[in-house]
Amino acid sequence: MVEIKAKAESSERVARYADMFSAMGTEARLRIVQLLLSAHPEGLVVGEIQDELEIPNSTLSHHLDKLRHEGLVRVERKGTFLRYTANTDALREIVQFLYAECCTRNQALQPSDLAQFCK
Repeated sequence: MVEIKAKAESSERVARYADMFSAMGTEARLRIVQLLLSAHPEGLVVGEIQDELEIPNSTLSHHLDKLRHEGLVRVERKGTFLRYTANTDALREIVQFLYAECCTRNQALQPSDLAQFCK
């Protein structure tokens, strides 16, 4: 019974990660996440994101809603402005998921290979 429960939890986690990756699966959304990571921890207001990426407001709103819905970004209202930040906890979780598969279980990549990306 414990094994069945563990498999169900693992399946649910993989499905959640798939949704998160899907949310970042467009160029615009991936650029938004990248931009918010570069502005971490302060984040950016919508106008700053729009100016940087030159995405129409209605389209940007759609992309930000999708990323927020999947837990990849956080939003906080500051007066009349919405400030978005990258949810680094969620991003760390999906990177750890990939790391566990590629670097520990079958060692497809060496941990030092990934560390080079972070420099």
